[in-house]
Amino acid sequence: MGIHDIIEGKKQWRAHGARVKALPPDYQIVYKEMQKYLFKVGPINLPDGPLLPGIVGFFEEGVATGKGVVELIGTDIAAFCDDLVKDSPTYADVYQESISAEPGADEK
Repeated sequence: MGIHDIIEGKKQWRAHGARVKALPPDYQIVYKEMQKYLFKVGPINLPDGPLLPGIVGFFEEGVATGKGVVELIGTDIAAFCDDLVKDSPTYADVYQESISAEPGADEK
């Protein structure tokens, strides 16, 4: 990863943050809680992947149609997030595999 990639990544992250800040306050609160949850238990490719921008797009569509955030995702943020990442490998999966592997298996 070169310096150009790092700069481009920062630009994209700032643009993403601007999209989040353009959402209504209730959507922003829910998004930040989802982001916090996903960074703890989410998929390995979360920072680079399409999940977070996809959530913002989904929220933008909800705002455009006049729906409240609870109408879109329900009242259980964790369950909604878990459903989004159910088929993606998570850090918890990697950890579980590492502790259940045979001792010395990494040395081969």
